[in-house]
Amino acid sequence: STVCEEAVVSTQSTGISDGGASHLAECVKELKIQVPELLVEVLSPDFRGDLDAVDCLASSGLDVFAHNLETVNRLQAFVRDPRANYKQSMEVLIKAKESSPSVLTKTSLMLGLGETDEEIVQTMEDLRRNSVDVVTFGQYMQPTKRHLKVKEYVTPEKFKHWEELGMEMGFAYVASGPLVRSSYKAGE
Repeated sequence: STVCEEAVVSTQSTGISDGGASHLAECVKELKIQVPELLVEVLSPDFRGDLDAVDCLASSGLDVFAHNLETVNRLQAFVRDPRANYKQSMEVLIKAKESSPSVLTKTSLMLGLGETDEEIVQTMEDLRRNSVDVVTFGQYMQPTKRHLKVKEYVTPEKFKHWEELGMEMGFAYVASGPLVRSSYKAGE
């Protein structure tokens, strides 16, 4: 049998009271009606910390609730939109799991921005303490000259180390490599 997956990626919808959560939830429900065996992953915004919006989406019948932490705590202000932060993203992931315990929660981090090994371990510990199931690690690539420069090109051996450590820490799945992105092998 073939496993089909649909990954839905969302940006923050500022013109809608719930940030678009109810619309996304309806899309998930309709996908599941049309193709019940479909695995649905949604890459969610943080809804600016609106945990009711997170609950709405996480309770919609999706299989994977993904929200990207992007980087370690210390680098958040340099990497992410000022309206987003580490604590808020953790709260989003916690609320998604509380809203629907059977949903897999997933996050992704870019490496090569100047983070230390200790900061990566701390982030992984925070994620596990908050019952996040899946983590992916990929190499940060500078998209334009206006964006942050790459501080380090992480070796394949180091990516393998993070994958092995993540599995030892109890993550259900870890994807870690230079070309890994948040939707990498989403069907797995």
